[in-house]
Amino acid sequence: MNTHLETALDLAAAGVPVLPLRERKLPFGNCPACKGNACGGRPNMKQAGPCACPGVCHAWAAATTDPKVIHSGIWRRAWVQAGAVAYHPGGAWLTVLDLDNAAAIAWARENLPATQTVSTTRGEHWIYLGPMPSANGVRPGVDIKSTMSYARWLGSGTGAMTVLPDVVRALGVKEPVTARPMPQAVTVAIPSGGVECPHRKPAYLDRGIAMAEQRITEASSAVHSTVYRTFLAVLSAHGRCGCLTDTHIARLFTAAQAKGETVRHCTDAWTNARTRLGM
Repeated sequence: MNTHLETALDLAAAGVPVLPLRERKLPFGNCPACKGNACGGRPNMKQAGPCACPGVCHAWAAATTDPKVIHSGIWRRAWVQAGAVAYHPGGAWLTVLDLDNAAAIAWARENLPATQTVSTTRGEHWIYLGPMPSANGVRPGVDIKSTMSYARWLGSGTGAMTVLPDVVRALGVKEPVTARPMPQAVTVAIPSGGVECPHRKPAYLDRGIAMAEQRITEASSAVHSTVYRTFLAVLSAHGRCGCLTDTHIARLFTAAQAKGETVRHCTDAWTNARTRLGM
């Protein structure tokens, strides 16, 4: 059996979503429109150009634990050509702190709790238990890979894994960004004390997220503005009662990325919406 395929199946069996990588750490296209990266690779954020897919078909969004998918036709051919195995840390409930050089490693050893460590070509991956939003360049030589991101599988490493600490979460928090002015005031619904939050009922929240996804998907122009206003509407309705989960946010980001938005655009729009609402 192909070594990369065997590794992928072992990881999938352990609950780690996997995907094949080409040379230079780039994902494969997983549909005919993206074969050979013909779509321009927009979802993997490595090349410019719109994706011709109706949705995000590759990069972190393609990661799976389903052995039938991993064994399927286009994936089986990809494993033969693969240069490495990648995984979706957030999907495995993990966060990878990618330390790219000796200075970044030295900083981490002085300031962060020790955890499972994996050697990379130029530095180390520090792996914590728990997901968080991904972010690049949080410090010189330091990237965070968790939700909506992928990392190369470089082995299980050494040391015991530590629960994701607040000091690492804080690295991904940006300074507040000034929000674009809204044409009308936004009313924030705040649940009154002692009353059960209606948003915790799955049907109510799921319907709201589905409507938000549809609004973004159907945008034919002014996509940036539509994404921002949609994020604002979701946060105004569900942002103060603890209903939103990483899964709900990932669905919104995925819909926005399918329209050509970058992860940075999504993150900025989300931050602007939170700032606008005083969160």
